[in-house]
Amino acid sequence: MGKSSKDKRDIYYRRAKEQGWRARSAFKLLQLHDEFQILSGIKRVVDLCAAPGSWSQVLSRELYQNQNQPDAKIVAVDLQPMMPIEGVTTIQADITHPKTLQKILEIFGGEPADFVCSDGAPDVTGLHDLDEYIQAQLILSALQLTTCILKPGGTFVAKIFRGRDIDLLYSQLSYLFEKVICAKPRSSRGTSLEAFIVCIGYTPRPGWNPTLEMNKSTEEFFEGADIGKAGNLKFFDLPDPEERKIAKFIACGDLNDVDSDATYTLDSDSKVKALDPVQMPTAPPYKKALEMKRRGDLVRR
Repeated sequence: MGKSSKDKRDIYYRRAKEQGWRARSAFKLLQLHDEFQILSGIKRVVDLCAAPGSWSQVLSRELYQNQNQPDAKIVAVDLQPMMPIEGVTTIQADITHPKTLQKILEIFGGEPADFVCSDGAPDVTGLHDLDEYIQAQLILSALQLTTCILKPGGTFVAKIFRGRDIDLLYSQLSYLFEKVICAKPRSSRGTSLEAFIVCIGYTPRPGWNPTLEMNKSTEEFFEGADIGKAGNLKFFDLPDPEERKIAKFIACGDLNDVDSDATYTLDSDSKVKALDPVQMPTAPPYKKALEMKRRGDLVRR
């Protein structure tokens, strides 16, 4: 499929290139901010699983240009390398490693973060139960670092897959935040299980001191916080132990805006120029295969 064909199939893909965003996901954060004002009045921000950097671009524009905060600090963390973004400090590291937390705190001068976000997702397999489980574990990994660095009253936003057991995650987050909302930006395809959990008002658990350690599972990390399944149910005054906890669901974005699932005809199709991506992949999974092909190591048998 050519570039112009994809431009018609996904209007947000086209818009992202026209407006200089590295990925269409930038519109998701913009629409979340329009709904909840989550980027207002913040100065220290952590963008987890940040590559290729579209959310970091939004954060940079909002804090430095729209809010005129020259002393704001933005840290982007990802295992993949990222091309530089003005005003953003990038760290190529594992979000579960204690040294990553130390580096972020050094950049912030020992001060806690106001806002932590994660747009990360695993390489989906097509097995929905497996994909949902891996995504939930990725969120808990991001939440580990968040609880170590987020200030009381701070905000956490992360991508989720709304599967059958997502209510367990809602329940766990509700013990750490005053308000937990499931939001679906208009730029997120309606046919996708993707949504975003918006957690407002971080409230540390009394007597619990979160500490990142190597070789400690997420279950062990949150053991003292009493947010696990067994711990949650004992606080619920419910006759049925299988009763579900549901987060408020909000659709974000202008209803009159374009449909992310629709195909559009571009104006003057014959004259429309196919735009190149704003940022080419820095470490695509097919990079090694291309190098092997150039060396002649890939031979059909």
